[in-house]
Amino acid sequence: MDLHRHQGRRRHAAGNPVHARRQSRPRRDDARGRARLGRQRSHPHPQSRLTRRHSMDVVKDLVAKRPDMWALQIAREGQRFQINDFIHCVPSVSNVYLIKTAEGDIQINAGMGFEAPTIAKELAPVRSGPLPYLILTQGHVDHVGGVAQLRQPETKVIAQKNNADCQADDQRIKTVRNIQSSTWFPMQTATLHAPNTAPMQDVPKPDILVDDRLDLTLGGLDLELLSVPGGETVDSLAIHLPQHRIVFTGNMFGPLFPHFPNLCTIRGDRYRFAEPYLSSLRRVRDLEPELLITGHFEPIVGRDLIRTCLDRLHDAVSYVHQTTLDGMNAGKDIFTLMREVKLPDHLYVGEGYGKISFVVRTVWEQYMGWFKARATSEMYAAQPADIYADLAALAGVDAVVALGRSKFDAGDPETAQLLAEVALAKAPDDRGALALSLDAHRALLVRTDPPNFWEAGWLRAHVAKLEKAVGGAA
Repeated sequence: MDLHRHQGRRRHAAGNPVHARRQSRPRRDDARGRARLGRQRSHPHPQSRLTRRHSMDVVKDLVAKRPDMWALQIAREGQRFQINDFIHCVPSVSNVYLIKTAEGDIQINAGMGFEAPTIAKELAPVRSGPLPYLILTQGHVDHVGGVAQLRQPETKVIAQKNNADCQADDQRIKTVRNIQSSTWFPMQTATLHAPNTAPMQDVPKPDILVDDRLDLTLGGLDLELLSVPGGETVDSLAIHLPQHRIVFTGNMFGPLFPHFPNLCTIRGDRYRFAEPYLSSLRRVRDLEPELLITGHFEPIVGRDLIRTCLDRLHDAVSYVHQTTLDGMNAGKDIFTLMREVKLPDHLYVGEGYGKISFVVRTVWEQYMGWFKARATSEMYAAQPADIYADLAALAGVDAVVALGRSKFDAGDPETAQLLAEVALAKAPDDRGALALSLDAHRALLVRTDPPNFWEAGWLRAHVAKLEKAVGGAA
């Protein structure tokens, strides 16, 4: 076992058991490479209308055939799969990986605490020898929660040096974020708060901290741990296996690939910034991986395909970032830019996780802050919604609903929803206002096609509430 920083030359694995067992690098042809990886569990969302026919755009094809966020599941028995002859995966809220070497195993990530018993059971048949290292690709709860249950006495936990800060952020907003996240993750939230369940979520303290880079060798297998902040956290690590041209990226690109990064998650988290994301993307791209193993679902196979996707992501994020800045400097307000900034067809990437209009708003606020300079009232706690009920009383609830219905009929569900909110502030049980809001939510949901996880998740949750309310309204 060899732990060293910034090795001067690449070590070779000729003759070691791990290298000798490897039959060949993954094929560059994506279809054949996917077959070598074993069975595919792709669960495209039934409402997505993305074409399944082959197109001239390999990025669009890859987005169409990979699972979306609704396929995400907690760790379950019988789901472990083998990526190649020395890497195994247990699908989890964030995937857990096991790397086999002649001198012991290396684990990547630890899942949520409540998943750890299942993860341990799934890994047991392929575990052998010591577990010298458990590497955390970031400090979010779905990566660190099972550490205490999965580490062995000899295990050293490795993380990027900002890991403690990221875990501290999670703890600071734990209660409010659990409440807000329940809109999108009701099962996980319910599991965390299940009665008669001992608390199992770990807040681990890493044994080894990585600044920019840390090199390891175990059983003849070289690993390069690289700091890649930006996509989700400032403590993200990528793990490069140079002898095999394999890169584990965790969630540095987000959970869906190749999709636009989620620079502001509406479930609650600190802002993420475009420039560090782009720098980290370039760092991974320069490695020229032939197998990209992300934090969710099956790996992406083929150097050319991976390079095309990374180039596209880089150009798409750069375009949105710069176009937003150009609009700001031209005097355009935040909401105009949310409507206007779109990706041209040749820069298509998925928006299943990060949404362009959300990112535009985030970029504006990252540079300019929360004050939009549109009205004096922005500086104070009294906000427009505080007088909705008064306005509805002056105009009459029926008149407000009628105006909202005319906006809806004219193809403007956003304004219709605003007027429904005004009416409901005065009359929460008004059937006409509830029906208007329900119709607006349904129309907005249809418009988000293919669906963005955050937008569609919120809309679906409120459609369900409104359907119940309309059914019970007088």
